[in-house]
Amino acid sequence: MKKSITICLLFSLVFATAQEALLQANKWSVEKAEKWYGKHKWMTGANFNPSTAINQLEMWQEATFDPETIDRELGYAEGIGFNTMRVYLHSLAYKADPKGFKQRMDTYLGIADKHGIKTMFVIFDDVWGKTPKIGKQPEPVTGTHNSGWVQDPGDPASRNKENFPALKIYVKDILKTFANDERVLMWDLYNEPGNTGKLISSMPLLKNVFIWAREVNPSQPITAGIWAWDFQELNAFQALNSDIITYHDYEDEKHHQHIINLLRAHGRPMICTEYMARTNNSRFSNILPLLKKENIGAINWGLVAGKSNTKYAWNTPIEDGGEPIEWFHEVFRKDGTPYRQDEADLIKKLNSAPNH
Repeated sequence: MKKSITICLLFSLVFATAQEALLQANKWSVEKAEKWYGKHKWMTGANFNPSTAINQLEMWQEATFDPETIDRELGYAEGIGFNTMRVYLHSLAYKADPKGFKQRMDTYLGIADKHGIKTMFVIFDDVWGKTPKIGKQPEPVTGTHNSGWVQDPGDPASRNKENFPALKIYVKDILKTFANDERVLMWDLYNEPGNTGKLISSMPLLKNVFIWAREVNPSQPITAGIWAWDFQELNAFQALNSDIITYHDYEDEKHHQHIINLLRAHGRPMICTEYMARTNNSRFSNILPLLKKENIGAINWGLVAGKSNTKYAWNTPIEDGGEPIEWFHEVFRKDGTPYRQDEADLIKKLNSAPNH
């Protein structure tokens, strides 16, 4: 009995050591990360989902892929000097049509490139709907923030290790296909791991997606953004395995500065990949100048008000679908008019100012 336990412990130790070696094999040095970051203009932009899509599946499935809207709305972004979009993928859209999915990614990248915009793709996601389904997506719930957004791969799908081989094929195929594509800025491997009550159960998939990415070793950096400051084990893993430190913060400028000061300890370039929730006092007026001063990339949530309904605040629906007193997210109305002209003017001014 003792012998078998010893063998099991030795096997576990060897496996863990092998995993660690894979994770560290192609991790970027601080010097490489700084050199990469220094080659780019200040990264500024939005999390982008076209206004005609309620979620990632509606964006990427063939029947609802909408290049005309994507082109028009990225044109709005170009007009205020945005140069970066963070865009969520979905493994079910790939599973249904791998070749077509990659072709649509290429089409999207061509449109973004035309507007001078580079793209940060997001692979997995632990937020909102637990059971994504391929096919026609639901209509938005009136006045409700992100009523149709879905996790990827879902819950309990993300905990089920029987799903990992298929997910590995997906991740590696996408990364290999675009590994040397200069239109891709970086790879955000897992959005908010542990969210929606998953907590530490997301660690196995988080570790595996980093291993799969390191095995491909794309020319672009890889990351996973820190978002919940009490998730110590997840946060440590994300920070220690990311080439560029990314994070989310929807609080005011004092809290945001505190987070910046803490994350500076890692000594790597930084990008805030989610901020700007007006009624939380995370606004363009107080956060964007801070990020510019600190030379931290700034990617706010939301570009154009649409089916995601993210102009409405989290968990505070307006049941008749009326206009909120103040929009939570988004920069533009569907016709390209800024929600607030003073914000658009500030964004444009900061984007045209020289880098430090």
